[in-house]
Amino acid sequence: MKKFELMALPYAQDALEPVISKETIGFHHGKHLLAYVNNLNGLLEGSPLEGKSLEEIVLKSEGGMLNNAGQILNHELYFQQFISPQEDNKPIGKLAEAIVEQFGSFEAFKEEFQKKGATLFGSGWVWLSADKDGKLIITQEPNAANPIQKGLTPLLTFDVWEHAYYLDYQNRRPDHLSALWQIVNWEVIEGRFVNQR
Repeated sequence: MKKFELMALPYAQDALEPVISKETIGFHHGKHLLAYVNNLNGLLEGSPLEGKSLEEIVLKSEGGMLNNAGQILNHELYFQQFISPQEDNKPIGKLAEAIVEQFGSFEAFKEEFQKKGATLFGSGWVWLSADKDGKLIITQEPNAANPIQKGLTPLLTFDVWEHAYYLDYQNRRPDHLSALWQIVNWEVIEGRFVNQR
């Protein structure tokens, strides 16, 4: 049986400081994500979805299997999209054009994205995705849900589960969301946007 493995981070654990601390990365990646990987591997053994891709499992499963597979998919997209803090960090290329065209400006987009993240009740994720025509959509996804379940291509996500920010920001979720823009790797997000078309 092909088992899922904990993804390797594309940067050092302290590379995102001070936006996300080494301690938070250690818990978030090394403990929370690892638990989802181990749980999913246990649930898949002997099931009809054994050997399927993460995306297929998210689209075809429910209950505990869906929760663990969804969290792995979400976290892999999340951890892969960051770089060390950058001054004046902005989108590039076709994505930058699409954001301005649809939201009026990058600032207006950021405001709407942060608001959706701050107002999501309980735990979950805020996503920027693209539909099959390349139209950009911001969605709030509770718990382990992923935009692929709505036929969308996920581009950018901010995790609003408390374990993503509590050590660094306590209950100040809006402060955490506004800080994350400094570490978004827009080349990765642009690649996701261009490749889905």
